[in-house]
Amino acid sequence: MRVLAHDVPKHLNQEIEIAGWVHRIRELGQVNFVILRDRSGFVQLVFHEKPEFSHESVLRVIGRVSSNDKAPGGAEITPSSVTLLSPAAPEIPINIHQDPEKYPLDALLDNRILSLRFPKIRAIFQLQSAILHYLSAYMHSQQFFEIKTSKLISTGTEGGTNLFSVDYFENKVFLAQSPQFYKEVMVSSGLERVFEISHAYRAEKHDTPRHLNEYVSFDVEMAFIQSEADLMDFERGLLNYVFAQIAEHNQAELDAWGATVPAPGAMERAPVVDHEEAKELIFKETGKKVFEITPEGERALCDWAQREHGVDAVFLNGWPRKKRPFYTYPSADGLRTMSFDLIFRGLEITSGGRRIHELSMFLDALPKFGLTREGMSDYASIFEFGCPPHGGFAIGVERLTQKILGLANVKEASPFPRDRKRVRP
Repeated sequence: MRVLAHDVPKHLNQEIEIAGWVHRIRELGQVNFVILRDRSGFVQLVFHEKPEFSHESVLRVIGRVSSNDKAPGGAEITPSSVTLLSPAAPEIPINIHQDPEKYPLDALLDNRILSLRFPKIRAIFQLQSAILHYLSAYMHSQQFFEIKTSKLISTGTEGGTNLFSVDYFENKVFLAQSPQFYKEVMVSSGLERVFEISHAYRAEKHDTPRHLNEYVSFDVEMAFIQSEADLMDFERGLLNYVFAQIAEHNQAELDAWGATVPAPGAMERAPVVDHEEAKELIFKETGKKVFEITPEGERALCDWAQREHGVDAVFLNGWPRKKRPFYTYPSADGLRTMSFDLIFRGLEITSGGRRIHELSMFLDALPKFGLTREGMSDYASIFEFGCPPHGGFAIGVERLTQKILGLANVKEASPFPRDRKRVRP
């Protein structure tokens, strides 16, 4: 039975089988060392002849384990049998045993099939896998139903802008910006609480460290709320749980990037700041007059929250109606909305709010956003036959991963990022 690298020290003076990739070869003459890599870590192999394989070749090894304090984990293997399962080309464009930060991001993405093998880069996606698991586990513990909705739609959820078109037999359809319509349908079906983890698509011509055109969206929708405050409270509990699980189970991935997560319960201290108040805070922090909340402003707000509240996270609510989707529930003055963003470590990771649930209010909103009932007939039908007060939010999984690990670019948090120029591999 195959043993993983991190378990090798448990088998001192035993013969075991191990398999993995050749990470590094050190030829010292009479004694040569090969570092083998698998999903759990590294193990040192000792050869008394020159290895006849190259870096990144895949081996199966049978050998005896002995103690060596200088070897990874304090143990090494002297092979009695080596099977070359798959040879690698002798010339490799990037060296996996180096620090990936020695390479520019474009070089890593151009060689993505190889760069994903860097242990430090692989740690990103080991952590991201854990984040997805923790998000899902929490939602199930809160009696949410997990759904999977179509990504092919006939019109845009938010009015038909920023959409990728797709030829669909004799028709043209679009890739979904979000599952918003479908979430509301499922809430109205009687499920009341639903969530989805799936891809979303935005045809926005960005080229920034914050944007992807295809990203993983964690979407939540819940019935019988009173305002966006219910949603913010729910997200506090969700993120407290996720951060606590990461701290308990994923310290190795954090250590790989010198990263930390907020302290237990820290999200309870995250302040809620009104959109207009936020502009005043940014002015006080930066000395710059603020008309729009920019990335610089988001960073300033998180610096303020860290200093004043001990957590680098801020909920911004009360957004102007013109800056929110048409389905967002308006405040009493009709100028603002029951909506919010969560800014975490200087970056918006969440957008959400209460939704319109009354047909008359829905129909009144459409022309204000240049929309018609005919163009939104399916959406309008949700509210014709009784729909509870509801709302929800979405978290960009890559952005959450990015800010937990302190990555410079959100593309680093996608195994195969898609932007204006990149559609390979």
